[in-house]
Amino acid sequence: MLPRRRRPLGLCLLLLLLLLPLPGAPGHRGAAKPWEGTDEPGSAWAWPGFQRLRERLRAAGALSKRYWALLSCQVWPDDCEDDGEAAAGPPGWSLPLLGQQYLDVLTTWYCSFRGCCHRLDCRISNNFTGLESDLNVRLHGQHLVQKLVLRTVRDYLELPRPDKALALSFHGWSGTGKNFVARMLAENLYRDGLKSDCVKMFIATFHFPHSKYVDLYKEQLLGQMQETQQLCPQTLFIFDEAEKLHPGLLEVLRPYLERQVPEGHRAKSPRTIFLFLSNLRGNIVNEVVLNLLKAGWSREDITIEHLEPHLHAEIVESTDSGFGHSCLVKDNLIDYFVPFLPLEYRHVRLCVRDAFLSQELQYTEEALDEISRMMVYVPREEQLFSSQGCKSISQRITYFLP
Repeated sequence: MLPRRRRPLGLCLLLLLLLLPLPGAPGHRGAAKPWEGTDEPGSAWAWPGFQRLRERLRAAGALSKRYWALLSCQVWPDDCEDDGEAAAGPPGWSLPLLGQQYLDVLTTWYCSFRGCCHRLDCRISNNFTGLESDLNVRLHGQHLVQKLVLRTVRDYLELPRPDKALALSFHGWSGTGKNFVARMLAENLYRDGLKSDCVKMFIATFHFPHSKYVDLYKEQLLGQMQETQQLCPQTLFIFDEAEKLHPGLLEVLRPYLERQVPEGHRAKSPRTIFLFLSNLRGNIVNEVVLNLLKAGWSREDITIEHLEPHLHAEIVESTDSGFGHSCLVKDNLIDYFVPFLPLEYRHVRLCVRDAFLSQELQYTEEALDEISRMMVYVPREEQLFSSQGCKSISQRITYFLP
């Protein structure tokens, strides 16, 4: 017997199925003839209207049972039994005819209540096509990030038995897209995005504000990470304002980032991704980019080799950040230091356009230019890079609303 919490779905399912095209409906191949049947001539059930109604109700009942069997197997795979009769359904019906799209819609609707699977496997989407599209369409001015993040994340998650967690450290000025990309990853790797139980985000100044409590923070962080990994076979941990994390706190992550021999009895190993978001040494990224542009380089010709060595060296030598003195940096446990390039006027203009579209507002080319010019650009001589990136654009749009 199914648990009580599953029963209300049956009524909703039956109502939806009554709207579907059924055998006997006009235009359906093999439709029943109104004069066919075993009812006595002259009886009420021999009337074509009653005959069609009875056939429709019978078909709806059989179809409802078939859909329920398929849906219950999809959302509760552990409770699914091999029922040949239910799987077969009424004669002439098959899964393509039932419509996988209806089944997917029902499954998505039901799973929105988070009752689908014990280990949340069904909530892990790993939509790399969607991630690639988001990075290419929604993220502006970051060709290095587009290539590096997509490749490293996809390659890591496709490993059958990874021997360590993946660690990416995002660096750049405020407003260049670090949090934006972290959110894209969560949205495309998990159906529930940042709200997923498999995703945890920590803000240094909010979750770990006092250095004197670092031992307590270490215990709490370790406990939360272990709890999340027990629940999910694939986890994502995001640390914002990473430059303000205490180096002692980051020691908790060492076991996850050191290479280990996977357990032999496991066909697959759990996967963990760490993202560190930081403004640390974003000025070095800007300086290198500015010098290359002055030397005649095209922005799109700048490679990761031009930036990562400088960025890594500056982070190691930094004296104003615990992150640079942590074991993650000193012992080379970070897989990639990902530089976010400063944004130019043309990129800010695209962000302004996106802000209008996201609010379903009409815009003019003049409005895009005017709002883009409201941003502050540096250095003073070149006026090339937006000092705030694309931050505060949505607020500036309000000045142009009627």
